[in-house]
Amino acid sequence: MPAILHLKPEEIDTAEKRQAYMVSVVGCGQTGILYAVAFAEAGYRVICTDLDQSVIKSIAKGNVPYVAREAEIKLKRFAKTGQISATSDLKSAVSQSDIILIAIPVKFDDKKRADYSEIERICKQVGVALHRDTLVIYAGITGFGVTEGVIKKLLENTSGFKVGDSLGFAYNPIYIPHSQRSVTIRDQELKIAAVDKNSLDFASKVLETVTEKAVHKISDIKTAEAATLFAIAKKDAHMALANELAIFCESAGIDYIETIKAAGLQDTGFSPTIAEENCRDGAYLLLENAENLTVKLRLPGLARQINEQMASHAVNLAQDALHGCGKTLRRARIALLGNFQPQTAAEKLVHMLEKKGAKLNLYDPVPSVYEQASGSRMLKKSLIEAAEGADCIMIISPLDVFKRLNLKKLYAVMKAPPALVDLAGVIETQKVEKEGFIYRGLGRGVRNR
Repeated sequence: MPAILHLKPEEIDTAEKRQAYMVSVVGCGQTGILYAVAFAEAGYRVICTDLDQSVIKSIAKGNVPYVAREAEIKLKRFAKTGQISATSDLKSAVSQSDIILIAIPVKFDDKKRADYSEIERICKQVGVALHRDTLVIYAGITGFGVTEGVIKKLLENTSGFKVGDSLGFAYNPIYIPHSQRSVTIRDQELKIAAVDKNSLDFASKVLETVTEKAVHKISDIKTAEAATLFAIAKKDAHMALANELAIFCESAGIDYIETIKAAGLQDTGFSPTIAEENCRDGAYLLLENAENLTVKLRLPGLARQINEQMASHAVNLAQDALHGCGKTLRRARIALLGNFQPQTAAEKLVHMLEKKGAKLNLYDPVPSVYEQASGSRMLKKSLIEAAEGADCIMIISPLDVFKRLNLKKLYAVMKAPPALVDLAGVIETQKVEKEGFIYRGLGRGVRNR
């Protein structure tokens, strides 16, 4: 069997042929697990490796709460058949693999500066265990110049192999927002970049086997890094503008949703949200890189500031809604409905409301890693349990289940008069007020009380 870098496309053109090759996925967060499932679906044998022993145990059971249920079911099936295995022995996994996909995300310190120490440590361990003609793909987002200057350099120095000669190396700039659990790798338009043609061509062939869409080849890694950060900056700026206009609508007494329909913008994803974490990491990386280059990016910096203030605005909406009920935020019981994950705006909102003296019930219809965190004491098993005795309901995620709320039933178990704050734009204003709720919504300036 020829080394992986010397394969012809027809040698991996069926799932049966791909069973001869082993893929190690290093880092088993959301991106890593989605790739593990995608490679297994394509026929490859997959080893998931992570330094966290609890993550390894969860994968072995096929039970990870930070991906969609469909992906979790597939993971469980592949783990049962042995197509996907899991180990904390990184060197062993790498040494027996033909393809290594590193999915370790960049961490950030308290000053919002990138911390690459974990990526550096992992790359050194991977490099020591590499054998000749292995393909290594880094999947994630990095700061400008980091992929070549840090990751590639460490792999070469610790392995003794040269990229383009006896080692394949490519960069797959993929960014999956925190709030998007339902995505799959097959649905993604993947990009791949490399410093040498052989790595670029073969990495693109490999990725073409795990996605149903075209793979976009980029011949320069720095261009790929910048392109990814630019795309995130554009989303962040759009989000900031939508948030600013939503606040305008609230003060002007008009409805944001009706207004963007009139403007013909309803199908462009131009919606206000408190979920600023979807663009946070990329925005921080771009702003730090700009600072290092002594370039002042005014618009991206302002957009980030606006979006990070939306959780505070959500607290103000809750305060206003409760005031309309003749109640105060302090000691009020609030039922928060949505997805709860660490390091998200939802978690930030929880802390802010608690700090204001509110008592919280949380309801997440999808199992969440938040259950393992301090918020678990507030998580309720059902929507009715969360709403029972509450003064206010706050909807923070645009989930289908929240579009079909039985408002009459909820009203019956809440403290009258109850309030409802819709931060996700899933409830019709008139419908809520008809059932007797005091209503406030992000961008919803039309209200009776």
